[in-house]
Amino acid sequence: MMLIRKPRSVKGWLLLLLLPAGIALMAIAWLIHGLLLERMSREFVESRLEDEVAFLEHHIRQSDGEIDELETGNYFEEVFHHAFVIQSPTQTAVSPQSWRPLLIPLLQSDEEASIWLHDTELSNAPTDILAYRRTFSAHGVPVTVIVAEDMGALKRGQAELHAWTAIVSVLLIILLVGVIWFGINLSMRPVVSLQAALKRLQSGEISRINAEAPEEFLPLVNQLNQLLDSLDQRLERSREALANLSHSVKTPIAAVRQILEDSSRPLNNELRQEMGSRLGDIDHQLEAEIRRSQFAGPQVGKSACPVKQARDLLWMLGRLYPEKSFELQTVLTDETRWPIEEHDLSEVLGNLLDNAGKWSHSCVELSLAQGDGTNQITVSDDGQGVKESEMSCLGQRGLRLDEQTPGHGLGLAIVREIVERYGGSVSFSTPPRGGLRVTVEIPN
Repeated sequence: MMLIRKPRSVKGWLLLLLLPAGIALMAIAWLIHGLLLERMSREFVESRLEDEVAFLEHHIRQSDGEIDELETGNYFEEVFHHAFVIQSPTQTAVSPQSWRPLLIPLLQSDEEASIWLHDTELSNAPTDILAYRRTFSAHGVPVTVIVAEDMGALKRGQAELHAWTAIVSVLLIILLVGVIWFGINLSMRPVVSLQAALKRLQSGEISRINAEAPEEFLPLVNQLNQLLDSLDQRLERSREALANLSHSVKTPIAAVRQILEDSSRPLNNELRQEMGSRLGDIDHQLEAEIRRSQFAGPQVGKSACPVKQARDLLWMLGRLYPEKSFELQTVLTDETRWPIEEHDLSEVLGNLLDNAGKWSHSCVELSLAQGDGTNQITVSDDGQGVKESEMSCLGQRGLRLDEQTPGHGLGLAIVREIVERYGGSVSFSTPPRGGLRVTVEIPN
């Protein structure tokens, strides 16, 4: 069983991640502040104690090591605000006297510099002191000086400052929570707008998503709109295909029915051929519409390897037209991929190469190129070519400029239809050596 339930929203995830992180960082900063404060205060006190020891040493050297000549008592307490003890072979001076039980044992220690006493249990004496001890010789007289300060008051001041720091930290955490909440709500506004647009789309109020989405969500919005466009196009193509098929097969079916229902005419070879021709027309129409229905159009995650498919088609067409040469010119590698569905690319290449193979005299050239945001397919043949006045009509459904060559005039129309679905273009021109050149450009 999970102790923490995973949030279902982005806002919940952000709060779950940012709030503990902010609180942890504030707690670490508070702890580091306490450690640095204690270290800085100790170093400051040590520096002051060292300066005062040096001051006392200077006075003792001026008095030739005679402690009696020093103005002890209230003078040093008012000047230094510290306790001290001075010891020579003949005399020991302590100020204030209440500190004597703490300071006298320090004279017996061999430790120099800083000495820290913790949790002492002497009456009328502080529990924590920081002392600085130095031994020197003044005109041959050994002298030991110890200056000490009560760290209790300083610690109480530090604790108060640390407590105020904790209070400020808590207020900053509350402010941080508010800033995080405000920032999350502000950054999530486009997502909320996108969610509202999706609900309106689901209810049928709008047909496309026009919400102002952040940069990270723009690809998602564009893909959703592209999917909606694709669905609308497929629906429109299905309706158009059914209408075209119904219109195309109605006349042949009526003619066949009329022949079969006419009992006055015998079913001779001429009528059989006419019926076969009518049924052949129906079959060609069905085949064309089936091929049209298989076109996928642009789809996310679909791509094809143009070089590999081109080589396979050239090999197959070389066997179909053994008397003609099929050549490939490209600098692309076999691993190059274009954002085109494989079946669609196969239809484009197949129809262009088959059409060129029918019309060419001896050679067909295929060129594959990739430019700045454009994929280009160029197919050239050395046939008789097409008149300039007739080039604008190429690619129309059912149009055949030469009835002697087998076919139904659907090849270039299929190519144009597929290319237009990808937002590309088809152009026709005459190469220098004659024939026909077809150039297909599809956005990358």
